[in-house]
Amino acid sequence: MALTLYVDTARWRAHQKQIQDQFPGMIPVCKGNGYGFGHERLCEEATRMGADVLAVGTTYEAASIKDWFGGDLLVLTPFRRGEDPVPLPDRVIRSVASLDGVRGLVGARVVIECMSSMRRHGISEQDLGQLHAAIEDVRLEGFALHLPLDRPDGSDAVEEVIGWMDRLRAARLPLHTMFVSHLRAEELARLQQQFPQTRFRARIGTRLWLGDHDATEYRGAVLDVTCVAKGDRFGYRQQKAASDGWLVVVAGGTSHGVGLEAPKALHGVMPRAKGVARAGLATVNRNLSPFVWAGKQRWFAEPPHMQVSILFVPSDSPEPKVGDELVAHLRHTTTQFDRVLDA
Repeated sequence: MALTLYVDTARWRAHQKQIQDQFPGMIPVCKGNGYGFGHERLCEEATRMGADVLAVGTTYEAASIKDWFGGDLLVLTPFRRGEDPVPLPDRVIRSVASLDGVRGLVGARVVIECMSSMRRHGISEQDLGQLHAAIEDVRLEGFALHLPLDRPDGSDAVEEVIGWMDRLRAARLPLHTMFVSHLRAEELARLQQQFPQTRFRARIGTRLWLGDHDATEYRGAVLDVTCVAKGDRFGYRQQKAASDGWLVVVAGGTSHGVGLEAPKALHGVMPRAKGVARAGLATVNRNLSPFVWAGKQRWFAEPPHMQVSILFVPSDSPEPKVGDELVAHLRHTTTQFDRVLDA
């Protein structure tokens, strides 16, 4: 009995092919928990699609992934002096986001990140004059721009890239390759048309692996079902049942990521109102679980345990049976499955 990730493999790979066709020279991203699929599986998929470069999050990820992927590995976290040394092969490319970072990687293969409107990290326009001397001691693979997902100010992503291209060109820096993130296919095509001498390479993770929501589904198996009457006490904290129904023990707990949720950016009155309502219910121990039974998302009977969750299903619903599977609406990037089954 397990929390299972079901993958419609043909549909999932068809989506990958569609993205690959839209973004020539695309670089798949494999970081974190492998977008819910695991590093080894994504390395297999990247190899199958013929990728020559795979982007990873950290040097620690590169150290483990190097045994599963035979091409180049691009580490997205910028190099900093004093970081823990991790033995890596020459096919690993390091990102750098400062002049000091470039100077600290003599002889290495590097991609230089430019400061975008993300304001996360990157070299500034003022650094460009000193880059000429610095890049003589490294093997420059290109420059990079990590762009925001939303633009509420109405700014244009393409114009932001063009601005940096003009600055780099004015500084007489090599522009053979530009690595970009979070551009649409038509935006990338506009840039490629305007700068035919530069190769634009899109680094894509979420859109590639998770872009077709119907290609994957989590389901938790029902392990036990116990009938309770209103007022019966149960669980670690011996709470009382609010009404007649069933306590349903389902595979999937905190070790799987169930009950853990990344903060969300809320836009608009209705989403904010729902957020306030959820927070209010949580103060009286009413928390909605990600598990669905009989067409409804069910409430946690109590906070999820390490490997299972206990749900309350009222008596006016069909009784779940041991062995049934409940669909679970879980975030791929925070979920660890017990097994994966390909359809």
